[in-house]
Amino acid sequence: MNLVIGGLVLVAVVAVASAAMLLVRRSSPEGSRFTDGDRASGVFGVLATGFSVLLGFIIFLAFTSYDESRTGAEAEALVVAQQVQTAQFLPPAVRAELTGELICYGRSVVGPEWDRMDDGTQGDAINPWGVALFRTIRGVEPRTASEGSAYDTWLDQTSAREEARLDRIHGAEGVIPVPLWIALFFISAVVFVYMLFFADAAEGAVTQALLMGSVAAVITVMLLLLAFLDSPFGSGVGRLEPTAMERTLRIADQALDAIGRTVRPPCDARGIPS
Repeated sequence: MNLVIGGLVLVAVVAVASAAMLLVRRSSPEGSRFTDGDRASGVFGVLATGFSVLLGFIIFLAFTSYDESRTGAEAEALVVAQQVQTAQFLPPAVRAELTGELICYGRSVVGPEWDRMDDGTQGDAINPWGVALFRTIRGVEPRTASEGSAYDTWLDQTSAREEARLDRIHGAEGVIPVPLWIALFFISAVVFVYMLFFADAAEGAVTQALLMGSVAAVITVMLLLLAFLDSPFGSGVGRLEPTAMERTLRIADQALDAIGRTVRPPCDARGIPS
């Protein structure tokens, strides 16, 4: 959800809530429907406190998942860059092949894999170039000390890359279960209905609209924020994008040119096998 859609949702909710308050106000007695305002305010305080505490914990959970996805994407891109360097110390027969497959891996992350995360269809799908890298490295037999050291380093980096990838895709399908969403919307509805009982014919229309509109605005903004954190991928302000992997691909191309290595990746610009 981008800022425009979020803003439209916010305006619509505030408008509907304020209109409902003004409509109820027409038939409300002076001083609201509560004969004891202090008691009613106390009950509302309990409702608001319970809602805010629950919402705070859920936002913390969603932000943790959001941050793990961001950190995982950056760590994965860093490891890919490191593996490009490590590949240059492996046996000459596989250097170019591994390097090309790494570049295709990065392109696949930026292309089809990120698209699947955007629309929530990533699921348990693996990156096909990860399989290709495994098949290639499986046939490597180091013959020198430097090749053996590079081989061991490659295996460690592969484990780190896969772990970072899991962190990245962890938040693609959302971490907030449906029952929590139901509970949040139910409590929001209870707060909305309770606020209607504060309708007071003796107060001005602007004051009454502000009373309801401010509460509706705060609750709506918090729910929109929660929806954003629960679905961190996509287009819009603050959404996670494959910036780190795109930067790694550019750096890898520059580094290979600097050392005079010409690599032809076995894929197109989106990581699709050619």
